[in-house]
Amino acid sequence: MATVVAQPHFIFGLRTGVRNNLCFFDEQTVVFPSGNSCVCYDIAQRSQRFIPASEERLRMRALAISANRRYLAVSEDCGQRATVTVFDLQHEQGRKRRVLTAGEMHVQQFLCMAFSPDAKYLIGQTGGPDGTLNFWLWEKQKVLATAKTGTSNTYVTQVSFSPHNNTRVCVSGSGVLKLLRYSDGALKQSTTPKVESVNFLCHAWVTEERVIAGTDAGRLLVFDSGELRREISVTSGQQVEMKKIKDIKVGEGPRITAILSHSRGFACSLGPGTVCLFERNKEDGYRRSREIRIPADPHSNELSLDPHQEVHTMCMSPAEQTLAISTDRGQLYSFSLSSADINREEHFEFLSQSFHSKSITGVSVCIRKPLVATSSLDHSVRIWNYETKLLELYKAFQEEAHSVALHPTGLFILVGFSDKLRLMNLLIDDLRTIKEFNVRGCRECAFSHGGHMFAAVNGNVIHTYSATSFENVLSLKGHNGKVRGIEWSQDDSRLVSCGIDGGVYEWNTQTGKRESESVLKSCSYTDVAFSSNCKSILAVGSDLTLKEIQDCQVLREVPADEEAHTAVTVSHSGRVVFTGTSSGTVRAVKYPLPIQKEWIVYQAHCGPVTKMVITSDDQFLLSVSEDGSLLIWKLIDKESRGHKSHRQIIYTEEILVTKSDLEEKTQNMLELKMRLEELQMENEYQLRLKDMNYNEKMKELSDKFTQQIESLKTMQQAMKAEMEKHAREHQETSSEAAVKHAEELKDLEFSYSQKLIVEHERHQDLQHKHQRMQEDYEKQLRAAEETTSQSLEELTRLSEAKLQEETLLLLQCQEESQQQAREFKEILRQVEEDEARKSHDMQINFEKKLHSEKVANSNLRRETDLVTQKFHSLQRQIDDWSLDVKKLKQERQKLLGLIRSLESDIEDLKRKISGHEQTSNDKDQTIFGLKKKNQELEKFNFVLDFQLSELKKQTEPQQDDINEKKEHIHRLEEELAGTDKRNALLRVSVSDLRLKLKTSNKEVHEERLKAKDLETYLQRLRSELQSCVGFLQEPSRLKQSVQAIYARYVAPGDGGMKSSVDEDTQKMLRLQRDYQEKTINKLKNRLARSSEEHERAYEKIMKEKGALIAEINELRKELRTARAQVKDHTAQLADLKKSRRVAP
Repeated sequence: MATVVAQPHFIFGLRTGVRNNLCFFDEQTVVFPSGNSCVCYDIAQRSQRFIPASEERLRMRALAISANRRYLAVSEDCGQRATVTVFDLQHEQGRKRRVLTAGEMHVQQFLCMAFSPDAKYLIGQTGGPDGTLNFWLWEKQKVLATAKTGTSNTYVTQVSFSPHNNTRVCVSGSGVLKLLRYSDGALKQSTTPKVESVNFLCHAWVTEERVIAGTDAGRLLVFDSGELRREISVTSGQQVEMKKIKDIKVGEGPRITAILSHSRGFACSLGPGTVCLFERNKEDGYRRSREIRIPADPHSNELSLDPHQEVHTMCMSPAEQTLAISTDRGQLYSFSLSSADINREEHFEFLSQSFHSKSITGVSVCIRKPLVATSSLDHSVRIWNYETKLLELYKAFQEEAHSVALHPTGLFILVGFSDKLRLMNLLIDDLRTIKEFNVRGCRECAFSHGGHMFAAVNGNVIHTYSATSFENVLSLKGHNGKVRGIEWSQDDSRLVSCGIDGGVYEWNTQTGKRESESVLKSCSYTDVAFSSNCKSILAVGSDLTLKEIQDCQVLREVPADEEAHTAVTVSHSGRVVFTGTSSGTVRAVKYPLPIQKEWIVYQAHCGPVTKMVITSDDQFLLSVSEDGSLLIWKLIDKESRGHKSHRQIIYTEEILVTKSDLEEKTQNMLELKMRLEELQMENEYQLRLKDMNYNEKMKELSDKFTQQIESLKTMQQAMKAEMEKHAREHQETSSEAAVKHAEELKDLEFSYSQKLIVEHERHQDLQHKHQRMQEDYEKQLRAAEETTSQSLEELTRLSEAKLQEETLLLLQCQEESQQQAREFKEILRQVEEDEARKSHDMQINFEKKLHSEKVANSNLRRETDLVTQKFHSLQRQIDDWSLDVKKLKQERQKLLGLIRSLESDIEDLKRKISGHEQTSNDKDQTIFGLKKKNQELEKFNFVLDFQLSELKKQTEPQQDDINEKKEHIHRLEEELAGTDKRNALLRVSVSDLRLKLKTSNKEVHEERLKAKDLETYLQRLRSELQSCVGFLQEPSRLKQSVQAIYARYVAPGDGGMKSSVDEDTQKMLRLQRDYQEKTINKLKNRLARSSEEHERAYEKIMKEKGALIAEINELRKELRTARAQVKDHTAQLADLKKSRRVAP
């Protein structure tokens, strides 16, 4: 056995052709078939858990998940007998719970399945024209019922349970839609519409009685209780009433291949690449709310076929937040239903990655990066990262890609097409062609381990090229058939190849000569590999064996069972050899190869394995297949420890970027920076505007507060006047109330004294009446007791007599029933004896007495019926007697109730007598209480007077405080007015100084102009003097010129005096300028000091204003409390007045 084993780590791909091949396990995990397993994929963690299929070579047909998301049913068949396997998803390894079959029936396949809402039952539909529906109690592996659903003209494609009833089932298909109910151990059909001409592709339950079905003609039909009621328009969502299905026209609209119901309505696929959501409205109908499309492929150069994919399966997460779909091209998409943007078109996104949709023809890895490249017949080349489990790069071409090879650095890639071989740069977001080689139909290509050379296959010729000069170094010819596999040795000095001609050749890459060869014409080789030490060659082919070839001889040979090996690869440690088979399995064989059949078989793909490769660090095995899936295996040893490699590889992060892309990105960065600066300037401008607005608002608020302070002052004065008015009114009312209270007290004393006398007389009269009534009641009681005792005695005698009679009747009835029972037993005994005798006779002569025996049996049945009727009649009589006894008991209880009611009447009379006594006592207590109340009112009046005096004392100091505050406010206002005046004077002085500055500046300017004029004069004088120098030899002309200069520039009477005057004026100007500068500086300092003092005074005034406002608020509260107390006192005085007026 192999010392190194493989565990499935991650898979890229979706298995198509499986019914219901996508479902949610929880909010972040989906389940889908891939390869030969079911995968639980965690979207957030980007991890996978594998549920392996059966070890037999079975074909997966359908999936079904229970409503509680715990159980997964998988339908498989091997061509002879179909099975359904139920897995427990909550178990970490997906534990197998049950394996279901169709019992004694011979079933080749189950096309579709469904769990009941409570996950107790499971239904499965078999294929073929004689399709039947199987109804399982799956926990016990028991088939409860079967029903034939298909005919020679119709077949079923989908089955489902009602979500509200686990006994109602719906089946639909081509020309059939039926509702079935499980009852009494059978599936019974309810009303079924005539739909032989309609091809139903899907259906879904939306309520307990309603089913919506989609057809291949693009119709949505609504069935209520099995009857066709209406049709939903797929364009507008409006409903049309229907009673006949003949109106349907074939090919009218896009195919509806999937329907999914949810709490708000349902979703359906509307043609290729489109899903529409319908929501339930108030009229019990549906309206079209959203439309979601599959986006076009941005990586494809030609018109993409992605939007034209047909939706195969739809599912929704348990919280109904995410909608996921699978398509007929093996792609998975998802859409978040929580985010809704009405203004833009809504599109699906890839659920994990974009997968290959057709057979994968090539796979290759590099050394310096954790990348793997794959080529496929779907015209695409994809670059995957096997560590991050992401699709790094994807490029679609117009031709099919037959082979692929990655450069060891991971920066270049070779792709073989039907017409050319292209060497490309692996850029950050694209594959750019560097060089095209005229190698047609290149099915195999490979870079050397050093990366300086690469080999490409053209039919039966192998060409080697230089990776730097792109020259064809060698052309290796020797194969008679097409070459199917090539591999470089570790030192790149040799190259091994194999072909369909049965030849395995080892080439010298320096000279181009064959160093060894092995030809077996009966075998067509498919793949070849060097051993880890490159001393031997391992090859697989059509003869179902794994061969080890060394020195032109087959050293070892490992036979297979019934499966051909299609691919082979050897670990770098040299301990294990992995082979792929035509059935999709992967085998691990120990190296050196064993003599016997010893290997470990792994369920991998559902199609033949095309290529296999091991990463350079011996950590991962990569296998690809014709099913379009890429499976990553983790290599571990049998003790579950990671497989350690002696080679330490450091991955690089460098990538290739073109100069144009870099320049474009830098230009974009510059534009973004400029945009950022513009935004910053706009923000600063907006902030300045906001500051200005806030300052204006502050000014408005300050003005508003000053107005409020003034209004509060006026209100305070008005309140003071009202307080004085209320105090005067209170004094007047209190004096009037005191006078009235004294008068009322006198009146109350006189009236209560008279009332006391009257009440005393009434009390004596009531005592006399009480004595007389007591005597009369005692007499009535004695008479009532005598009459009740007599009636009781009579009633007891009557009831005892009736009871005796009833008991006698009961005894008689019991004796009669016992007698009848004995008679019945005797008759039964006799009947049994007769039957025994007749059975003995029947054994002797059965054929002659068959008719007579039937007659005798019928007579006996009649007799037994009569006896049973008599027994039942007697039983009814007994029940009637028992009812009469119960009625007598009820009458007795009624009489006892009468006696108790009479006794209660007597007790009530006694209570009334005692009540009269209590009323007299209560009246005495009320008189005493009124006297006490009068005393308390006098005390309360005294307390009110005292409180009034205290309130006056409290208001007087508060009034003094208010006056002081007013005076303080007046002083502060005067100070404010003074500071304002000083500020005004300072402003005037500053304006005068500014005027003086302006005048001085003007004078300075004039002086500067004069100085400039003088300089011009001097320049002219110098120039003329220089011209005079030329007349030094001619004294007469020199004299004339000097005299002319003097006359021109020197005025008469002006001389040295002018220069002295100019110096004096300049000195005066300098002094004035210095003086003005000093005065301006002093004024600036004074202005700064005055502004600071003004700010301090303003802050002080504002603080004092705040304190005054707080004190005013407190005074307002005290005023409110004083007013409330005054109101309470006035109300109490009014109550006193009323009570005195009411009292006589």
